[in-house]
Amino acid sequence: MKKKAENLAVYSWVVALVATLGSLYFSEIRHYEPCLLCWYQRIIMYPLVIIFLIGIILKDRNTFIYGIVFSAIGFLTSWYHYAIQKVTFLQDSSPACGQVSCIAQYINWGGVITIPFLAGIAFTLILIMSLLGFKYSKED
Repeated sequence: MKKKAENLAVYSWVVALVATLGSLYFSEIRHYEPCLLCWYQRIIMYPLVIIFLIGIILKDRNTFIYGIVFSAIGFLTSWYHYAIQKVTFLQDSSPACGQVSCIAQYINWGGVITIPFLAGIAFTLILIMSLLGFKYSKED
């Protein structure tokens, strides 16, 4: 794997790790109970930490394929979740999420930044870096 691709794998791992630790902070330290869509986003994000770590250690360019698949699914999930939080007409058709509503906003920094927004940024960054990493790793 080329150095550019290796660096992108490390950056992707760091983003996934920070997102994972952030989600654990919100649930375990701040005691914010995750809704159903938050759980789905965690299920998608947590494996990325392990996938990228193994890919970095083995210098496996296929890691970027897994990163693209997981982060694309996470991207769609988190931005859908954010949309149902912020777009009024979507709130009426939002899924019933059990004990915690998916439109609940534990944080709302600046009227824009919510937990799904943060997850969406992480998935977007990982998706972009995975696409670039895949491109650079093919140039070997």
